[in-house]
Amino acid sequence: MTDVLRLWPLLTATHRYDKSISTRNRSQGTLIDAPILAFLIETRQGRVLFDVGCDYAKLSDPQLRARWFDPVEFPMGPPEMSEEQRLPAHLARHGLSPADIDLVFLSHLHFDHAGGLCELCGCDVHVHEAELAAARAQADDAYFADDFAGEHRWKLQRDEYELLPGLRAINTPGHTAGHMSLLIELPHGKPVILAEDAADLSENLVDEVAPGLCWQVREDLALASIRKLKATAAETDAAIWPNHDMAFWRTLKRFPEYHA
Repeated sequence: MTDVLRLWPLLTATHRYDKSISTRNRSQGTLIDAPILAFLIETRQGRVLFDVGCDYAKLSDPQLRARWFDPVEFPMGPPEMSEEQRLPAHLARHGLSPADIDLVFLSHLHFDHAGGLCELCGCDVHVHEAELAAARAQADDAYFADDFAGEHRWKLQRDEYELLPGLRAINTPGHTAGHMSLLIELPHGKPVILAEDAADLSENLVDEVAPGLCWQVREDLALASIRKLKATAAETDAAIWPNHDMAFWRTLKRFPEYHA
C-alpha cells in the first residue's frame, strides 16, 4: 500500500530558450516557453519536495543575475521567476513553511532544479552520488557551484530504492551523470513517473529523442533512460510527466486541487 496522499505540481519559474536545448540535434532556431516545475508530495510519513527550482536571488538581484547569467558565458539566458513562485510562497499557500518539509529528492543538480535549496534547511537531501561528484567537478555550465555548496544533509544514493512506500527512485542517467526520476503510486488512479530532465518534453518520449545536453556526450545513456521510463510505465500502467513541456503543464491540476 502506498503512503502517498496527495501530489501538487508547483510552477517555480518559466524559461524561454531554443528548443534544441531540449531536443538533441533538432529544432534549432525555434524558441519555446518552458515551465520549471517542482513537486510537493504529502505522505503519511511527512512531506517530500521533488526538485526545488531556481535560486530567486540570482534572478532578482541585478549583480547576481549579471554574474550567473552572463549572456556570453551562459547563452541560454535567465528564467523568469516571481516572488509568488518562490518555494516559501508556494508552501505558504498550503499553510506550510520550509521547516515543514521532511525530505528533498533532487533529480539532478542543475541550477533550475537545485537552486532553491537555499530556501530550505534542516531536512535530508537525497541525490545520486555520481550527480554530486559531477556537479562539484562542474561537468557543464548549468551547475552553479554555490547552489549545492551549503551545509546540506546529503543522503547520497547509488541504487534504485524506495524513499517511502509509494515513492521509488529510478536511475535515469544521460542528461547528467546521476540523474534520477521518481515513480509515485497515488492512492487512486494511475501511478505517475516524474521524468524531470530525462524527458523535457512529450516529444522526447514519443520520438525517443535525447535532451540537447548530455553528460559527456552520452546520447546513448539518455536514450536508454527514455526507453527505461517507457518500459517502466508499461509495466506499472503509469503516466510519464515531462518537466519542461508547457502544453503538458497546462493539463495538470493547480492548487488547491491536487492529484491523488
